[in-house]
Amino acid sequence: MTQTFEKYFVPEPSKYPIFGSVALLLFTGGATMWLNGIQAGPWIFFLGIAVLVIMLFGWFGQVVHESEGGKYGHRVDRSFRWSMAWFIFSEVMFFAAFFGALFYARVLAVPWLSTGDTAQLLWQGFVGGWPTAGPDKPDAFTPMTAWGIPALNTLILLSSGVTLTWAHHGLRNDRRGQLKLGLLVTILLGLLFLGLQIYEYRHAYAELNLRLDTGIYGSTFYFLTGFHGMHVTVGAIMLTVMLGRAIAGHFTPDSHFGFEAAAWYWHFVDVVWLLLFLVVYLL
Repeated sequence: MTQTFEKYFVPEPSKYPIFGSVALLLFTGGATMWLNGIQAGPWIFFLGIAVLVIMLFGWFGQVVHESEGGKYGHRVDRSFRWSMAWFIFSEVMFFAAFFGALFYARVLAVPWLSTGDTAQLLWQGFVGGWPTAGPDKPDAFTPMTAWGIPALNTLILLSSGVTLTWAHHGLRNDRRGQLKLGLLVTILLGLLFLGLQIYEYRHAYAELNLRLDTGIYGSTFYFLTGFHGMHVTVGAIMLTVMLGRAIAGHFTPDSHFGFEAAAWYWHFVDVVWLLLFLVVYLL
């Protein structure tokens, strides 16, 4: 009795990691020089961005070509799924660190600074409670409320999760029109979310005196919401690539992990925003 084993595709050595390393070196080096007022900094920074974009187009194009060429079997698909799962887990830990910092400041550090010997010896007159900029930030600011743009953005992201799931059902049932329309609407909702968040930041800086340097409240607010906005941007780019591939005729009802990976990432972004809305805006 003979057994047939599926071959596991092993790609040839790639030049793209070297390009990626050079791009990151130029990107970080240029940003450092730019922040320190060196004239060549912006040019080196944008050169790194250009090299990174070229690398992404080349590397992703190669992977798409291999996928459409039928080189990825079930074992490769399984390894891709595990890789994406671990990547999202690393993103969970990334945001857990920021949520942990907010919890420590809000529940432990601020009450500690306003009570006992610490208050009497160091910060007399400081009244704890949240929101606060901290004992060394006397300038008044207005905290961000949950209703208005934050609540609207919550509705937008929840709706985008629904439209993306609808697009996924269209792909699984081989309804290409539903797939493309669902992806397009999801991307537009993501862009609307980013536009409203930019408007919220401008409003916070200009009218609420809420800035990145507004003590512990300002730093935690902008770090959590800013990094989430960056993830929404990355997710919108991923979904735009998926839309382009769908228009090109890629994906089948039984083989579409590229789409699923982008969908997993987008749903993760949705869940993170719900937690953000709850602990940053609402409570």
